[in-house]
Amino acid sequence: MAVKKITTPLTDEVVRDLYAGDAVEITGVVYQARDAAHKRLVALIEAGEPLPFDLKGAVIYYMGPSPAKPGRPIGSAGPTTSGRMDAYAPVLMRHGLKGMIGKGLRSAEVKQAMVDETAVYFAATGGAGALLAQRITANEVIAWPELGAEAVARLEVVDFPAIVVNDCHGGDLYEEGRAKYAREA
Repeated sequence: MAVKKITTPLTDEVVRDLYAGDAVEITGVVYQARDAAHKRLVALIEAGEPLPFDLKGAVIYYMGPSPAKPGRPIGSAGPTTSGRMDAYAPVLMRHGLKGMIGKGLRSAEVKQAMVDETAVYFAATGGAGALLAQRITANEVIAWPELGAEAVARLEVVDFPAIVVNDCHGGDLYEEGRAKYAREA
């Protein structure tokens, strides 16, 4: 299978060309944000306040970094469970978010929002945080440093490997995988 190389920010055209099961390598800027940051982002949207970064075409990585070793921008950088962001993801997609990276299943509401808003969900390999960190070339906290590992950070990535799990066409790699190997009773 050929790896699709994509660059952020994502456009609708790029997202429409991605299908569940596609291997990708992402280059560009990706934003790190988790639960607490998502809650604050949605509160800012609801209040009509500016966000710390432009959501248009953005990709958010659900990741909790470990401290950087000397000479490196970040420590281990593995994905965290995406379901914790499901309450917030549809609002962010309606305001321009195009991609999310994490691990685990997404809710029906989030999957429908991906179809409605032309967005995509990528899985990064859990347990491979040290290897994934090698694809991150810069890391700058841009909002809410008091949140520690949950602060919003601007990451620069080069050929960051991921797999499309949920596409904007309604494809779901997890469902397709289970169906492929299900045994008939």
